[in-house]
Amino acid sequence: MSTNNDPAYIIGIDTGGTYTDAVIIDPADNKVLATAKAPTTHYNLSIGIGQTLYQLFKQTNLKSSSIKSVAVSTTLATNAVVENKGADVALLVAGPTKRFNLPTITTAHFKGGHNHLGEEDQPLEMEALVDFLQQTKDHADAYAVAATMSIKNPAHEQVMAKAISLIDPKPVFMSSEVSHRSGIQERAATAVLNARLMPVMQEFLSSMQEALLALGLAANVSIIRGDAKPMAIGDTYKKAASTVASGPAATAWFGLNASPEANALIIDIGGTTTDITMIRDQQPVIDQEGSLIGQWHTQVDAVKMSTVGAGGDSHAIIDKNNKLLVGPARVLPLATAEIADPSQWLGPDLNCRCISISPDLEDKDAEPDQILAWLKKNGPATPGQLKEEFQMAEITLTSHLRDLSRLLLITETGFTPTDALHVLGKLDLGDQEQSRAGAEILAKELHVSVEDFCQLVLAGVEEKIERAILDHLLKIETDKTMSGFFPNYHQSDLFDLNFTVKMPLVGLGAAARHLLPRVAERLGSEVVFPDHYKVGNALGAALMTANR
Repeated sequence: MSTNNDPAYIIGIDTGGTYTDAVIIDPADNKVLATAKAPTTHYNLSIGIGQTLYQLFKQTNLKSSSIKSVAVSTTLATNAVVENKGADVALLVAGPTKRFNLPTITTAHFKGGHNHLGEEDQPLEMEALVDFLQQTKDHADAYAVAATMSIKNPAHEQVMAKAISLIDPKPVFMSSEVSHRSGIQERAATAVLNARLMPVMQEFLSSMQEALLALGLAANVSIIRGDAKPMAIGDTYKKAASTVASGPAATAWFGLNASPEANALIIDIGGTTTDITMIRDQQPVIDQEGSLIGQWHTQVDAVKMSTVGAGGDSHAIIDKNNKLLVGPARVLPLATAEIADPSQWLGPDLNCRCISISPDLEDKDAEPDQILAWLKKNGPATPGQLKEEFQMAEITLTSHLRDLSRLLLITETGFTPTDALHVLGKLDLGDQEQSRAGAEILAKELHVSVEDFCQLVLAGVEEKIERAILDHLLKIETDKTMSGFFPNYHQSDLFDLNFTVKMPLVGLGAAARHLLPRVAERLGSEVVFPDHYKVGNALGAALMTANR
């Protein structure tokens, strides 16, 4: 341990969908001095972050003045893409382009743009642009603008941005600012995702700064970008999409320091998602042509990664067809939620989850919304109960609940793989009786035993992880995926199809030890769990900073 009076130590923090982890290391020898873990408090992220920092200082008796730097990674942006959350974005496109399929509330195309020499192709269609903004201003949270060959001449993007500022002064993301590469569709996707993820990162960064200031931490703070490089935290506001692979980048860095071999697959199983990266020759594999974020090809440089909505807190439901589905949505496990006995509300379809109002929501903030006001007065309820109470169409209710969840005004609780592990005696993090009560109800719906039901839930999430691993490797080798080529290869009546992965799996995350061994067995591979694997992303972030 360093003994001089100068700031010497590095803190690594990782905020995931379920837990916030933290470590302190001595960069002189990369020794881990302390680790900490606390639930991610989505309604106020600074609480969970502050709890982990407090634990670190309590364990080490260090003073805040002894911290040299703080390195931060997060999967919040990744989770937002997977769960289809974020700002409502309007996209404005100038120039002769085909229609884009991007996550926007509306996309408008106008005459304009430039050619490859930077010369104006057509004058910008200003009258139509102004009319569009007048119709859109009450519906959009942010704007993205893209024009043909704006990398040669951004004038039309700048004019569109200026028009937006005069009519509807909200954040604007220009494609020419987020990327200097050709390909307007990829630039537009990058601008849209930056705009869409802006509120997610705003909340995260303000919470991080609040937690650090509360403890008097004045150290240099950086956030890990998806390409495994640190970025000053103040630059993140306009470049939120560059953090989409922040967690996987930290995962890869931990893996290359912990892997028994030079080549390995690094598998991080969190509460919301499983992130897969690869190291080759002791280096993270970087996607130099821009990463695939969700289903959208962007121009964000990042570690070559795959993300699947499968984790310890994936929602296990029985749908209208009496079929068990696991994920991609995340809910609070029964074992760890403060909720009524599941026997009073849990069931199939619309009764698969319980909606609670967020703990910090005040009466005056709930009053304008009929559902929030009702929940505030009457307590938690299932979507089925709310549908009956308000006589709402299912699609309308589902959409409204999704918006409330996106705004962190409600929390949702249901049965998860974490609950299955509690019932099977493999985890002891919460109330096992709550988990068992839920399992008994859902097992009865499928006419199976409680234990068999829990094994089915685990098998469901394990199959998703296995498929994601194969898709990741096949994409690297052939640019195709097993999901696209033969999605039901496990169920073929004609032949068996088995794969052997010729490199070890390195597991991260608290759930990894329970879910990865059977996946590795089916893939004919070995799995290793290095020291501190439960806080691997936080350690990876700290190690990345220490080795720069």
